[in-house]
Amino acid sequence: MEKKRDVLRETDAEAIRLAKTLIRSARYGALAVIDPQSGGPIATRVGVATDADGTPVILTSMLAAHTPAILADPRCSLLVGETGKGDPLAHPRITLTCKARRIEKDDAEHERVARRYLNRNPKAKLYAGLGDFSYFRLEIERASLNGGFGKAYALTRADFVLDGPAVEALATSEQSAIDHMNEDHLEAIALYARHFGGDKSSASWKMSGVDLDGMDLVDGDKCLRVFFREPLKDASEMRPALVAMARTAREAATEAS
Repeated sequence: MEKKRDVLRETDAEAIRLAKTLIRSARYGALAVIDPQSGGPIATRVGVATDADGTPVILTSMLAAHTPAILADPRCSLLVGETGKGDPLAHPRITLTCKARRIEKDDAEHERVARRYLNRNPKAKLYAGLGDFSYFRLEIERASLNGGFGKAYALTRADFVLDGPAVEALATSEQSAIDHMNEDHLEAIALYARHFGGDKSSASWKMSGVDLDGMDLVDGDKCLRVFFREPLKDASEMRPALVAMARTAREAATEAS
């Protein structure tokens, strides 16, 4: 009998980078949960952000059918990935197998989770404080990455979720760094987007998040992920990394002009 061909590719650095990009740059996704009454699946669209470690975060209302569902059974799946021109199946996407964990208002991590979610989805400030809304971290167990036709990968949580005390240390100083960059260094942010993010548009980018791997930029409904040259080892490396990247991008722009 002919041996069945393995359709999965070996996970490499390029696949991991694509997975991180899809998750970090997602503004929304398709959430699949289990209906506690029928036992069947329910799929819905949810707004998405990421926590400091790269774990997806959602904000949901108890009035939505999927919220009681994940409270009854936390097993769920999240699909993220933008389509574009042509065949939608030719565009990269990633399916995350997760367990939802509700973040209570008195949890130590609530302020961080809410801040990062609202930085990414500022319009949610209109309803985020209502009593029936809750944040959930979708704790990733494994993932299936489809990078396009013939590019399928199986990934684990360790492939794209950051770990260690440096994650929290950077998250503690993150907002002050974001505010400083958005108030005083929009030109540098534009350079990051153009040189390191490949953006050729006239977008007015602002920073919405920064973590050990890189930074998230937004302009209205547009999101862009920009990675550091190397992951930061601790929070003290953030400022030198940003300064060096701005210098490199500036020099490249000067040479091209």
